[in-house]
Amino acid sequence: MPAGVVQLVYGVPSQISEYLIPHPIIRKITFTGSTPVGKQLAALAGQHMKRATMELGGHAPVIVCEDADIDLAIKTAGGAKFRNAGQVCISPTRFLVAKPIVEEFTKKFVAQAEKFAPADGLSEGARMGPLANERRVSAMQALTDDAVKRGGTVATGGARVGSAGNFWAPTILAHVPLEADIFNQEPFGPMAVVHGFDTLDQALTEANRLPFGLAGYAFTQSLKNAHQIAERLEVGLLWINQPAAAWPELPFGGVKDSGYGSEGGPEALEAYVTTKSVSTFCG
Repeated sequence: MPAGVVQLVYGVPSQISEYLIPHPIIRKITFTGSTPVGKQLAALAGQHMKRATMELGGHAPVIVCEDADIDLAIKTAGGAKFRNAGQVCISPTRFLVAKPIVEEFTKKFVAQAEKFAPADGLSEGARMGPLANERRVSAMQALTDDAVKRGGTVATGGARVGSAGNFWAPTILAHVPLEADIFNQEPFGPMAVVHGFDTLDQALTEANRLPFGLAGYAFTQSLKNAHQIAERLEVGLLWINQPAAAWPELPFGGVKDSGYGSEGGPEALEAYVTTKSVSTFCG
């Protein structure tokens, strides 16, 4: 990398943003982070007519239809849930499962989650590390307490692990009402909630209820179901019967409060170039 191409600035984020974004040398802003901060930066960029790409928070739904391959769903979406201890913007959280299979799904999901015992990432056999800081541990505790207070049950996990480090047990919540915080706030941690549905319409309505629209997952053997989900699920990224695959050739970005613009594919380049229309006549 040539000298000066990548530069790092340390300090108070708000002060840095308020200086850099209006500065005339800056022509493009891209941000990956939370929705509240993204909105502030986008507003500041708009004041100065600066282009912006915003890849913000999510609350990814997973729709598991009655005809789904349960083992595939558990292996792929379940595994993705605990990657990086759930601290991933496209991490699946709301597992919407057809009622005839919800109990079997939950049982297998719990068995899988319990294999991800948190440990020092440098230790042999470690499969899940710690949370980023103490605040995330407190957030996991608050979400768990709220779900239980509202009548939900902890199928597994739901507690801090040890007293040293920011470790939280892989957690699966069940029988939680939709008004609970876990259904409405991005946990950004190793926590999932399972909810049964009667019809695909119900699942899609719940999946689209939140203002977020980054990633979604679905499992079904029906082309009709897959087509409906692809047409109606309000997300920028959708994976059906497969793990999340953020290939550089594909656009990567969300809709609604999850941001705008793309960080992948040829679409990502559009925000960095200027289209110029030139018409000339030589007579």
